[in-house]
Amino acid sequence: MSALSYGLQDQVVVVTGASRGIGLEIARELLAQKAKVVICGRKQEGLDKAVAELKGGDDLLAVAAHIAREEDADRIFDGAVAKFGRVDALVNNVGMNLITPSLTDADYATWQKIIESNLNGTYLCSRKAGRIMKERKKGSIVSISSIAGHRAAPAMGIYGIAKAGIEMMTRVMAMELAHYHIRVNAVAPSMVKTDFSKPFWSNNEIHDQIVRGIPMGRIAEPIDVVHPVLFLLSEGASFITGQTVMVDGGATAV
Repeated sequence: MSALSYGLQDQVVVVTGASRGIGLEIARELLAQKAKVVICGRKQEGLDKAVAELKGGDDLLAVAAHIAREEDADRIFDGAVAKFGRVDALVNNVGMNLITPSLTDADYATWQKIIESNLNGTYLCSRKAGRIMKERKKGSIVSISSIAGHRAAPAMGIYGIAKAGIEMMTRVMAMELAHYHIRVNAVAPSMVKTDFSKPFWSNNEIHDQIVRGIPMGRIAEPIDVVHPVLFLLSEGASFITGQTVMVDGGATAV
């Protein structure tokens, strides 16, 4: 457990795409902070591995689901309420990209797959969480965006469009849900050293090119994203909503 405490004990938090990468590390730290955690992923094998690694016991629920399917998204939250009685927070972490040379060269099926996983899935989960939280007049939603939503980048075009959409969704939902004391924010990292981005950072030439554009001189680790997310979930961020926190080592500041 980190030396930092976020006051999240007994909070029920849903983390999507938490069988690996950033989502897994968020779930791990939430459990260390004594929260109740619900994780989801598309593949049961990956979820089983995550459950074994997290060792969350009765404080952990894993649900196999494809969040871009409405019935699956609903099932995640219905399961959370059935087990823990409520949902206090949601972390929208699912993200995927298929490398495409350009928007004009991409086929429509590729567009649909990236938009569905990143934007539609985030909407369906946020909508369901918002409905539950409105009844209790309390809650927090944090979505993982990306600096790709702010800067056009090679091979990341559709992904960047989806992430830009998530940030606008964040602002709209923050406005709509503020009356219910529900906060909605996003965290936008630069490249993070996970399997998702490995094709980029594992190539020495590309790695060095990326690092040259980051004033802090390194690629982010998953834990660099975890703590801003937990802060936004905490009471320490009780007057912060509709914001995107850039976690990029200064990349978008220069």
